[in-house]
Amino acid sequence: MPQSDPHGISRRSLLRGAAVGGATMAASPLLGLSAVAQAQDLDSGDYTIRYDTGARQTILGLGFEIQSDSIGSGNNGLPSLVSGVPYDLTAAERTRFYQQMLKVRSDRGFRYCRLALGLYHRGLDETGKHMIDRYPGQTELLGEMIQQAGIEGIAAEYWSPAPGWKSNNSYIKGTLASYDPAFLDRLGDAMVGDLDHLAQRGIPVSMWGLQNEPSESTAYSSCTYDAAQYLAAFKAVAPKIRAKYPHAMIHADSQHGWHGDRGKAILADPQALSYVDAWTFHRVGKNSDEQISGDYTSGAAGKLVFNNEFEYLHPSSPFNRTLNTAQSIMNWMVFQNAPTWFWLHALKPTTNSESRGYSLGFWRPPHDTDFSRYKHIKAGHWDFNPENWNAVAGFVRYMPWNSVRHHVEEPRHTDGTPYRDHRIMAWKTPQGKPVLAITNRSSSTPFTYTVDTQTAAAFQGHRFGPSTHNQTLNTRTGPTLALTVPPLSIEFWVQAS
Repeated sequence: MPQSDPHGISRRSLLRGAAVGGATMAASPLLGLSAVAQAQDLDSGDYTIRYDTGARQTILGLGFEIQSDSIGSGNNGLPSLVSGVPYDLTAAERTRFYQQMLKVRSDRGFRYCRLALGLYHRGLDETGKHMIDRYPGQTELLGEMIQQAGIEGIAAEYWSPAPGWKSNNSYIKGTLASYDPAFLDRLGDAMVGDLDHLAQRGIPVSMWGLQNEPSESTAYSSCTYDAAQYLAAFKAVAPKIRAKYPHAMIHADSQHGWHGDRGKAILADPQALSYVDAWTFHRVGKNSDEQISGDYTSGAAGKLVFNNEFEYLHPSSPFNRTLNTAQSIMNWMVFQNAPTWFWLHALKPTTNSESRGYSLGFWRPPHDTDFSRYKHIKAGHWDFNPENWNAVAGFVRYMPWNSVRHHVEEPRHTDGTPYRDHRIMAWKTPQGKPVLAITNRSSSTPFTYTVDTQTAAAFQGHRFGPSTHNQTLNTRTGPTLALTVPPLSIEFWVQAS
C-alpha cells in the first residue's frame, strides 16, 4: 500500500507526476547522430515556448554523489585510511559546503545524494554481513549534511554487498556466494538492515539500486551479476525494499537500463518488472548529442529513464566540457523526458588523479601536505571546480524541485534534426514562474535566440560558462526576447520577481 514519503508525497504519486497528464515523448526517428554535421556558422534562430499548452514531465530535482570514505587515487583499491566528506572538513567549511554548493538558495538545491554502499559506506559488523559506520559518527555526519542542505534523501546503491555474502569474502571483485532462494532471502533481509542503519540515524531513503554497473569487476568495490543472477537477486530483494521503504524509487540496472541483458531479463519477467520504477543509465563523459539521437524510452515499458552517473574519466574531451555537461542535463530532459540527472561527486580530494573530471569541487584532506596541487586550498577546506560546477550550478539554482518542463518549438536543419550547439529548455517553477535555459556551444560565433515566450513578463538573465559564474544580465521584457549568447555560454532567463 502506498505510504507518504517525508515530504507528504507517495512514491507512486511522485512517479505519476513525472509525466504531466501522462504525456510522454519518444525520441524522434529523424534525429540521427550522423545526419548533419555541426553547423558552427549558425548565428540565429526563432523559438516559441508553449507555456500555455505544452506541459511535459515534472523535473524532480538533481542528484550528486558523496565520497564519505577513501578510495585509492585513480580508483585503485580501498585504503584503510579514514578520509571523506563531510568528515575531513572543518566545522565552518562543512557549513559553507552545505550552503554554497548543495543548497545554494533557501528554497532549492540538490534533491538526492547518491550513497555508494560497500564503497563510501563500508563499515562491517562482526559477521561481515551487515554494513555499519567505518568510523565514529560517519552516518550522523551524513544526516547532518542532508538536514542542513535540505536534501530529500539518499539514492542508496550497492557497489558491493557486504563481503560475508560474496564468493571471495571481499568488497573487491567476486559475485554472490550463492543464488539459492534461502540465501537470497537472507541477503534481502540484510540489505533492508543496511538501509535501516541509515534511516535510524536521520537519513531518509529516496532511491534504491541493487548494484552499480553489475557487469564491471573493478580494483575497488564491485560485484558482478550475469542476467540470470541479477534477475534472481533483484526478485528476492526488491520486494523487501518495497515493503519496508514503499516511498523509495527502485531502479535498474545503473549502467545500461533496459538496453542491457539484465534489463531485458527484467522486462521479460512481469513480477520483477512490477518493482522497477525507473531505468538508470551511465553515459559517462559522452557527447550530449547522444540524448538527441538515442532511444532510451521506446523499450522502457512506461517506466522513467534517467542518467544517475555522469563525469569525465579521461584528461581531455573533444568538446568543451562545461557546455557538454549543461547540454547533457537539457537533452536528457528534453528528448528523453528524464525527471532527474546525477553528477558523480560533489567533492573529490586533492590527492586523487581522477578528481578534476569527477568533481564539482575539491577538498584537501588533513593528511595531504603536498601543496604543489591546489595550493590555495588549506587542509580541511574546499573550493569549486569551475569547469564542472559552472555547468550544473544554474540548474541547481534556477530549477526548483518539481518544476514542469514545457515544449519549445525550435528551428531545425533541412533534414529535420535540431541544432546541436544551440539548445533550449523551458519550465515553470512550482509557483508558476516561467524560466528558460539556452546554450551556445560554438567556440567562436555568438548566437541570437529570438524567443516568443507568450507572456509579457520581465525576465532577468544569468550567465554561466567555463570561467563565468552567475553573471547578472540586463532585464528583458516579453513576449519576444532577443537574446544574443556569447560563445561557450549557458544562460538562464527567469521571470523577475
